[in-house]
Amino acid sequence: MNTFIVAIGFLLIGMSLPAEAKQFKTDCEVVRALRQNGFPENQLRDWVCLIRSESSLKTHATNRNKNGSTDYGLFQINSRYWCGQGRVGGDCKVKCESLIDDNTADDSRCAKLIFKRHGFNAWYGWQSKCRGKALPNISKC
Repeated sequence: MNTFIVAIGFLLIGMSLPAEAKQFKTDCEVVRALRQNGFPENQLRDWVCLIRSESSLKTHATNRNKNGSTDYGLFQINSRYWCGQGRVGGDCKVKCESLIDDNTADDSRCAKLIFKRHGFNAWYGWQSKCRGKALPNISKC
């Protein structure tokens, strides 16, 4: 009985811990995640380049901006417009903090909305490091 109670205690503690963040190790890992989240095949090279330049393939990346807003996660989604800090909010109707775990589904939904409204030009990293430049070769992915 005591073992059962201890096991339940560890289970509850584990459930209360924040979700793990992920560091993608290769472009092909990123491509797999993008495909799982329904990104168009003809845009994958741009998305991989964007993710490399914005977050260095880290789901837990954050960046504080001069205007006081923060960029979150793999796609560096901005708190001023797209997500709510400490609450569900922004145009993506998501908590910013949920964008820095290893679940890329909510990040992907939000990135697709941003792309639908503004294209890749919404991301300065894509503008400076990807637009008009050689994109990653993902042919073996």
